[in-house]
Order: sequence, then C-alpha cells, then structure tokens
Amino acid sequence: MSALAYDGAAMLGRQLRRARNNPGLLILTQTMPISMLLFFGYVFGSALAVPGEEYRRFLVPGLLVATAAGGIMTGMFQAAQDTHRGVMDRFRTLPMSRAAVPLGQVLADLVLTAAGTVPFLLVGLAVGWRIEGGALAAAGAFALLLLFRFTAVWIGVFLGLLTRNEEAAGQLGGATFLLPLLSSAYIPTEGLPGWLRTAAEWNPISAVTTALRDLFGNAPVPDGAEWPVAHPIAGSLAWCAVLLAVFVPLAVRTYAAGPR
Repeated sequence: MSALAYDGAAMLGRQLRRARNNPGLLILTQTMPISMLLFFGYVFGSALAVPGEEYRRFLVPGLLVATAAGGIMTGMFQAAQDTHRGVMDRFRTLPMSRAAVPLGQVLADLVLTAAGTVPFLLVGLAVGWRIEGGALAAAGAFALLLLFRFTAVWIGVFLGLLTRNEEAAGQLGGATFLLPLLSSAYIPTEGLPGWLRTAAEWNPISAVTTALRDLFGNAPVPDGAEWPVAHPIAGSLAWCAVLLAVFVPLAVRTYAAGPR
C-alpha cells in the first residue's frame, strides 16, 4: 500500500503538471457548465415546468452532476491519448504499482474538478441558487458529487485504455453528453411517459441529482419514483459502489495487460 501511495502521488503530480501545461482545456471545462447554466436558466427556463429563478435553483445541482458525469469523457480521452502515444508502455517498464497510473489520473481529475466547481457555484449564487439544507447536508452533497466524479473517471479510464485511440475516444466520449439528457438533471421526470420515466430514474445521474437537490434543499424527492430516486442518497451510494467494484479492477487489469 505504501508503494501504491508513493507511486500514485508521483502520477498525481504528473497529471497536475500536464493540466497546467494545457490551460485552454482547463478554461473550456470550467466555462462550459457556466455557459449551460446561463443558457438553460434564462433561455429555456421560462418555458419549463419550474420557471424563472426557481428553475435555476433546480438546474444548478443537475448541471453539477452532469459535469461530474463528464469525467467519463475526460478520463477516456486522457487514457487513450497516453496509450496511443506510447506513454503507458513506458510506464509499464518502470518498477511501480500497476494501479498507480490510473489512480494518479483519477485523483488529479478530482483535484481539478473540486477547484473548477468554485466559479460555477459563484455564478449559481449570482443567478439565484442557494444552499437551504444546512451546512452538514451541503458538505454531504459535495462529498457525494466528488464520489460520483471519482466513479465516472474510473469508467472513462477503462474505456480509454480499451480503445487505445484518441479519435475513437473523442467520438465515443461525445456520446456521453446524451446521458444527462435521459435523466432528471435538466427537467423533472414526473411528466415523462411511464417507460421513459423508469429508464431516466434508473440512470445513476438521476439518483445523484435528486440527492444533491434534497441535501441542498432545492427540491423535494419526487413522489412515485423508482427506488434509486425515491431513496436518492442510498441509491447514489449503491450505484457508485457497484460501478467502482466493476470498473476499478477492469481499468487496472487492462492497464497491466497492455496492448494485445
């Protein structure tokens, strides 16, 4: 474990330096959620079921979770880029823990996500969003958000190591934008047709979004929802536990195995 911690810290530093040398990507990933908040909140807000300032309070937790789910795309692209350029092959020749390389990438992403959330929240406060559920509940909401991002990046790292190609990872990563659309991130699920509402509420994004809205005090848990949304905190933790149990070993094994 000490070797993993030491090697993982080294990989964490490498990924943070990599991000520092690519400021354009950092700016893009931090401004995109803000742009979506302003666009959806003001352009579409008056046409949706929870209009105006109320909709913006409803929207902020959804965009936080949708951005966290974007860790699939960023994790996939970075892992595929390193694999395609031979960086992973060089790492495999070093006497270091096989879990350290993917772990370092995931932890670096988590640090950058936490820092990037701050300007988004400031804009959210400016447009009317408020934390109304208490400090302890809010801390739990942020912890749950980071856990979900941690989970999403592990999924992306595995898929990136599997594709081993930057272009393929970019195309596949673009499809992840559809995931929040089939969830409660942007709209309530109560008005959806029965089968579509069921599919949306079994989407992990819906469980985490509902949990954040509940913990922040922005919106109540909807009535008649599927189990993950009816019990959003338990549902979110269950989804994260299952996904981590599947994708962490897959990512580590795929990295250790190398190209075939």
